[in-house]
Amino acid sequence: MFHVTTDGETTATPEGGYPGPTFPPFEIGVLVGVLVGEGSFGGDGRQPQVTLRMHIRHRALFTWLTDTFPGGRLYGPYHHGGRSYYQWMARGAFLRDVLVPVLDRHLTPDVDEYAWERYQSMKEKYRVGSTSEGPAERPVP
Repeated sequence: MFHVTTDGETTATPEGGYPGPTFPPFEIGVLVGVLVGEGSFGGDGRQPQVTLRMHIRHRALFTWLTDTFPGGRLYGPYHHGGRSYYQWMARGAFLRDVLVPVLDRHLTPDVDEYAWERYQSMKEKYRVGSTSEGPAERPVP
């Protein structure tokens, strides 16, 4: 399988079907900035997930995210507790093969130490990507 990037460069698609993280700097900057400010790095106890939950007035941003980073899923709108919001989630192959490499490169302690620490904690707990200690070992199937 091959994926043609916007600049015409053809790249092989990693296992799981997602193209490698070859996004323009602006798109990466918006994604990392929004996740630093509003994102949650955690999981459901079985698998890691990155979650972005924001008021429905940010619908255009969520549409942009799903168009720019296909593989993330948009849920909502939800209305409860006096709040109305959308929720964007990154899990599975998209998280492992696309988002983690982007965040490993661009989310550093120099950008935001607190967000970086939460991100590192998620990776260590769920054994994804590399951690500040080095590559995570994957269990042998």
